[in-house]
Amino acid sequence: MAGCLGPVLLPPLLLLGSARLAGGNRCVDAAEACTADARCQRLRTEYVAQCLGRVAPWGCPRARCHRALRRFFARGPPALTHALLFCPCAEPACAERRRQTFVPDCAFSGPGHSPPSCLQRLDACEQSRVCRPRLLAFQASCQPVPSATDGCLGYQGPSCLRAYAGLVGTAVTPNYVDNVSARVAPWCDCRAGGNRWEECEAFRGLFTRNRCLDGAIQAFDNGWLSILQEPGINLLEVSIAAGPLEGGSLLSLFPVLALQALL
Repeated sequence: MAGCLGPVLLPPLLLLGSARLAGGNRCVDAAEACTADARCQRLRTEYVAQCLGRVAPWGCPRARCHRALRRFFARGPPALTHALLFCPCAEPACAERRRQTFVPDCAFSGPGHSPPSCLQRLDACEQSRVCRPRLLAFQASCQPVPSATDGCLGYQGPSCLRAYAGLVGTAVTPNYVDNVSARVAPWCDCRAGGNRWEECEAFRGLFTRNRCLDGAIQAFDNGWLSILQEPGINLLEVSIAAGPLEGGSLLSLFPVLALQALL
């Protein structure tokens, strides 16, 4: 197993799982591990530079910020990128660092103090060839399964977290909503839902009322030390032994979402 990760990734994993850091801020540990890996650090530096850039006194280069974030999660070592995104926290300072992981003032919330309608974000995602397949993958990977004992399949967690991370840098970028919990949601609400209120709430509920997503994040938290102390284990490079889903099945996960099947 150790050979699968190569000599560059293994030292950061051992750093994350070391006894020296076991009682500290896990998000600081994750950042240090990323810094120790050349590829993770290069991609992280790129998105920070893009997301902190200014094109005008009132704005940020959001499109470039989002592209850099998608590259970070697509090309960075999964064990390290996901450790940054899902690092477990027991106190507000750690949780606030986690919430600030990908420069949310540019990548997440945008200008203004009031969030836009979730329908606006959803419609933008529906029309985007980048966002639409990622949202469908998130729905499929984090879908509750009524027949399962706890409502979710045992192997579902890693694929759910991968799909969630794939939404970062899209029109429906989610993030932690505060620094006292692990609750996540896109930057939007349904106060202006009108006659599409149920559709709006169903979309937002994919993040705020999803037991499989909550369980996957909690399982990552619970397995932080035991997993990372195993040399050569890549946190989220887990094979999912599930059969392919038909396009119609993807849409059936969210009946009120008027997303068309992928071409």
